[in-house]
Amino acid sequence: MSSRAVPAFARLAAHPLRWRLLTELTAGDYRVRELVTLVGEPQNLVSYHLRLLRDSGLVTVTRSSFDGRDSYYHLDLERCAEALADTAAALHPGLRPAPGEPRVPPVDLRRSPRIGVLFLCTGNSARSPIAEALLRQHANGQVMTASAGSRPRPDLHPNAVRVMREGFGIDISGQRPRPWGTLTGRRFDYVVTLCDKAREVCPDFPDHPRRVHWSVPDPDAFGDTDQASFPAFQRTAADIDTRVRHLLPVLGSTRY
Repeated sequence: MSSRAVPAFARLAAHPLRWRLLTELTAGDYRVRELVTLVGEPQNLVSYHLRLLRDSGLVTVTRSSFDGRDSYYHLDLERCAEALADTAAALHPGLRPAPGEPRVPPVDLRRSPRIGVLFLCTGNSARSPIAEALLRQHANGQVMTASAGSRPRPDLHPNAVRVMREGFGIDISGQRPRPWGTLTGRRFDYVVTLCDKAREVCPDFPDHPRRVHWSVPDPDAFGDTDQASFPAFQRTAADIDTRVRHLLPVLGSTRY
């Protein structure tokens, strides 16, 4: 027997139920009762294995902004990539990724069908326009992307404009929030809700697009002034950027 310990990721992911939970969470954020339905196992068993995944740092949880009694579970794909790299290196040092190699390889969408993605939140003033702009940049214009809100605010939040300009070199100052009712007749392949409240009232769209939920807290709730809340906008933009980059390979593999 080898004296080398089995890497933590290998031990965790080798369990069939934990692997099923990990694979379900790659599709988006879910509440525990939804995961119970998806995997077909009792809630106490699902909660136990979710706790082990949380303790490992592979899964995080946030309180729902729609119903404070609920929580959404999120798979940290960046942490999974690190754990997989460490597991590969533990098997053989030659399997460790080269320094500077991107976590998410570049995706060429030119050979894919023209895909449409709609991002939704409540005010369409921060989270959804940030996601729209980041996907447009990362996809090099190869994806038709839009955003809207259930109750759009008059203007984009100043911190959303600032964080995109300073953090990503993207100018979104010319955008204006719009109601999602103006888009319900358009066809999209993916509809991504970034707000727990918006998820609960999301309308139907033609041709049954794939629904994805990202439970991203409203950054404007973290601070009484624009200056005080700006760090929350930086965290939110970084979170959305990670999610968008991991969405690209999914879009690139979409077949119709």
